[in-house]
Amino acid sequence: MVAQVARIELFGQWVGALAYDATSRVATFEYAPDWLDSGIEIAPLHMPLAKGKYRFPALPEPTFKGLPAVFADSLPDDFGNAVINAWLASRGQDPSAFSAIDRLLYTGSRGMGALEYSPVINRDSHAPEQLDLESLINMAQRVIDNRARIDAPADGEHGLSDLLHVGTSAGGARAKAVVALNSDRSRIRSGQLNAPAEFEHYLIKFDGVSELHHNSELWGDPLGYGLMEYAYSLMAKDLGINMMPCELLHDGPRAHFLTKRFDRIGNQKVHVLTLCAMEHADYKQPGGFSYEQLLTTARKLRLPRADAEQIFKRMVFNIVARNHDDHTKNTAFMLDANFNWRLAPAYDIAYSYKPGSAWVDQHQMSLNGKRDNFTRADLMSISKLIGNFDKRAHEIIDHTIEVVSQWPTYASNVGVFDNLKHTVNDNLRLKI
Repeated sequence: MVAQVARIELFGQWVGALAYDATSRVATFEYAPDWLDSGIEIAPLHMPLAKGKYRFPALPEPTFKGLPAVFADSLPDDFGNAVINAWLASRGQDPSAFSAIDRLLYTGSRGMGALEYSPVINRDSHAPEQLDLESLINMAQRVIDNRARIDAPADGEHGLSDLLHVGTSAGGARAKAVVALNSDRSRIRSGQLNAPAEFEHYLIKFDGVSELHHNSELWGDPLGYGLMEYAYSLMAKDLGINMMPCELLHDGPRAHFLTKRFDRIGNQKVHVLTLCAMEHADYKQPGGFSYEQLLTTARKLRLPRADAEQIFKRMVFNIVARNHDDHTKNTAFMLDANFNWRLAPAYDIAYSYKPGSAWVDQHQMSLNGKRDNFTRADLMSISKLIGNFDKRAHEIIDHTIEVVSQWPTYASNVGVFDNLKHTVNDNLRLKI
């Protein structure tokens, strides 16, 4: 099942065509004439509106899969690909033969953000209106447990079908799903469909779905991780970091982390691009991009000063609170109603530090040429890029230390397990 050409649409308009060469495994894109006239930039830094063809064979294949980065951003990430591979195995198909453009067409109109791809690959089932949370969690665990084998999870075809519809779009390694929730949280529907009245679009991160057999730091999280992430979101909001509403969905011993989607306003889609795609900054290269470069990106996109201050706040929080998972897919930009670029709300704000880890022993993004052992001078070195900001920068640093030093209280109020609460507290950078 290899599709060679995809039609790209945005806001109901034809953007252009993407042709994938199976031999070179590189795709070529060309804008549609009417889209050129629209003046709407979907990837202004590396694929500005222009006649002619765009092709990026030099982009690292493991991240971009031979696609222009703006479209690679729509591809499923680790967990989503594991679900798709399980579905392919259940149909007797080899996942390795399912190309990058096939995965875009599988995503169709149901991905994160607003880009849509056709002709859509049929999933052989319709998105369920009502979801069973326990069934989704059990199937997510089976998918992760079986991911190293080219076969389908034993039994549970119905659960796989449901997970297929809600668990393949959202990025990242953790098991998650896009859902629609009613106001009292008594009903959960697929987030792939338009949400009916009294429902809103949310992302749910499953608590306690963990990598049992492969000792991998990139898959799943132990029970209680959702509590910690929620406590971190409360600290971030108290520091004025812009985040979407977050909450916990309690389910027996589990506490799933919920966050409202910023790529949906009601049922209207919002075009979103990660820093990874915007700057061709491979998120799989630790230290390959810096906070200084992020502020330069903000200037190139003509973001307002308020967004530059937000970047500084997030950087300081990540450093003080030990969120080392600050890679280029964990910052994003969004196109507003006037087609101007803005910094997207913060997401994936959590404790993420593991000594000796290839991924989170140090920060993913550098600051002042360093990924660890930061001083206040390192934090202040970036102030000049914002301009007339030194006094405000010191205030932000001091306030961040003040709030994060109250971590034990935030953690206790939420119910973070004692062992995790103490681990976090022992590693915070409060003397900076």
